[in-house]
Amino acid sequence: MLDDNLKAQLKAYLERVTLPFEIEASLNDSESAAELKQLLQDITAMSDKITLNLNGNDARKPSFSLKRTGTEQSLRFAAIPLGHEFTSLVLALLWTGGHPPKVEQSTIDQIKGLDGDYLFEVYMSLTCHNCPDVVQALSLMSVLNPRVKTVIVDGALFQDEVNAREIMAVPTIYLNGQEFGSGRMTVEEIAAKLDTGAAEKDAAKLSAKEPYDVLIVGGGPAGAAAAVYAARKGIRTGIAAERFGGQVNDTLAIENYISVLSTDGPKFSMALESHVKDYGVDVMNLQRGEALIPATTPGGLVELKLANGGSLKSKTLIISTGARWKNVNVPGEQEYKNKGVAYCPHCDGPLFKGKRVAVIGGGNSGVEAAIDLAGIVAHVTLLEFGDQLRADAVLVKKLESLPNVVILKQAQTSEFTGTAGKLDGLNYVDRATGESKRVEVEGVFVQIGLVPNTEWLRGTIELSKHGEIIVDAKGQTSVPGVFAAGDATTVPFKQIIIAAGDGAKAALSAFDHIIRN
Repeated sequence: MLDDNLKAQLKAYLERVTLPFEIEASLNDSESAAELKQLLQDITAMSDKITLNLNGNDARKPSFSLKRTGTEQSLRFAAIPLGHEFTSLVLALLWTGGHPPKVEQSTIDQIKGLDGDYLFEVYMSLTCHNCPDVVQALSLMSVLNPRVKTVIVDGALFQDEVNAREIMAVPTIYLNGQEFGSGRMTVEEIAAKLDTGAAEKDAAKLSAKEPYDVLIVGGGPAGAAAAVYAARKGIRTGIAAERFGGQVNDTLAIENYISVLSTDGPKFSMALESHVKDYGVDVMNLQRGEALIPATTPGGLVELKLANGGSLKSKTLIISTGARWKNVNVPGEQEYKNKGVAYCPHCDGPLFKGKRVAVIGGGNSGVEAAIDLAGIVAHVTLLEFGDQLRADAVLVKKLESLPNVVILKQAQTSEFTGTAGKLDGLNYVDRATGESKRVEVEGVFVQIGLVPNTEWLRGTIELSKHGEIIVDAKGQTSVPGVFAAGDATTVPFKQIIIAAGDGAKAALSAFDHIIRN
């Protein structure tokens, strides 16, 4: 089940297990159950602290639970957690075996203090790069608090459940039988959502902080680079990020960041945050900027109002709030979002195995999505607004060679339609003839670019007609002492390496502003 290299790595990790625990497997006669049994036997052979019980009788088969001896821990995997979830499995084994998690003590205390009984069911796919964050978060919560029970379900393995609950996007979380949330969530986010009153306490704590020399809002490549460059100047630096890594978290493969041959978005995001923390930067996660109040006097303090009611002050501010997926903005899009309308083919593609889907967008993202999906689904229809695909020639050639792909050019999507709460197709206008046409599909993946996260700045900072922050060569905005970097600005070519360079430049400009004022 595991190759020799993985076995050697896993054995080294399992040497850190100090507390005994049992793996209880519930199996049937399926091929998947045989694979799971072999995996669990490989694991238990590596540690004398782990025992295997093959007589489980859970309704979900195949599945297995982890339970530390002498506790009421309830953590179950209705999955064979390999692929993107192999790390989740290793961490669950280590945490159950007593190895301490790399989480702030305040978060651990918050989880242990949750008052209530929580049964979480997490639906994921092994190809989803956003799912491990949720799986690991809820696994840890189950290990820390016996009143938190978690079941992790592979949607591809238990497709009957997925269909019954009409789940069309992963990760999707159910709490006590009701939908709790979907998409990437960190352990801090989930704990805060369960802990009523946490926002008020956090706001008061933030508002009490001393002013910074440089405050960065946004934790993507631009924000991380700005934080490192500012901190290296020996000045008080803080970074407030709604989601560290930003849009990078939704990127599967990164192969063009110079000196890094290949990585993926979540790993890159973790490396960004680790680098920033290594310089002693005050990192404030789960914080979204809501308003900017410029300094009232030359050399005065800029104030950042946060969505939770708190506020932070600083001599200079760097805005690096990045961008998000652009919507088509046609009838039915919001109604069928996560019910057939999706934005991440790597995450949600496996849920459409054997079905007919469409991809909207003929740039690199759209064509790459169509190529990937063609290997999973029954048929792909790609719709491009213009008269030519805009992707690289090598990608277009590959797409055109696939037998189960149809390319529609000059196609303007006009409506998403559905029945019984699920998408059943889309309507479009043939721009060459003006004729209205229809494509019947069960899923649509929107890949038409990005929109800057700058709505909260309107009326305060000068923005372009596209909503981008207008900056000069040094990253200075129209407000003195306020700088900007990355995808939220007018700087062309939205690339990770360009955003990082912009962040460094903005930090150096902010430092120059401080010493001159």
